[in-house]
Amino acid sequence: MKKPSVELKLPIIPNMELIATQTAEVIARHMNLNDEQSGEISMALIEACINAFEHSKSDSNVFIHFLIEEDSLIVKVIDQGIGFDKTKVEIPKIENKIGKEERKRGWGLQLIQELMDSVEFESNSDGTIVTMKKNINK
Repeated sequence: MKKPSVELKLPIIPNMELIATQTAEVIARHMNLNDEQSGEISMALIEACINAFEHSKSDSNVFIHFLIEEDSLIVKVIDQGIGFDKTKVEIPKIENKIGKEERKRGWGLQLIQELMDSVEFESNSDGTIVTMKKNINK
């Protein structure tokens, strides 16, 4: 039997990540995930979408694929942007952010990895694919 999947094609316009999270919530309910798991998926998805919107330097779409498996949900966020080198992404030092006017940003990749059970990044000059997996604890 073919595993169910859902695919979204989102234009890069403000707040489109909310469409992705609404879809994730419907899928989480279908899979009988608890509220904590659903929330973690939504937060990771928001971060991945915002990264794609802000950093891909693309004016095309972001594609999101939800693959529903027996014991996990796999979410792929795909952009057709400039790509990035994960080894060159610096995690900000919190002491440099507290009490300063500096933007409180830059933790997206680390947050995604904390929220999901596994995360893979594939990136080159044709774009980036972020593959996130949440295992289902039954």
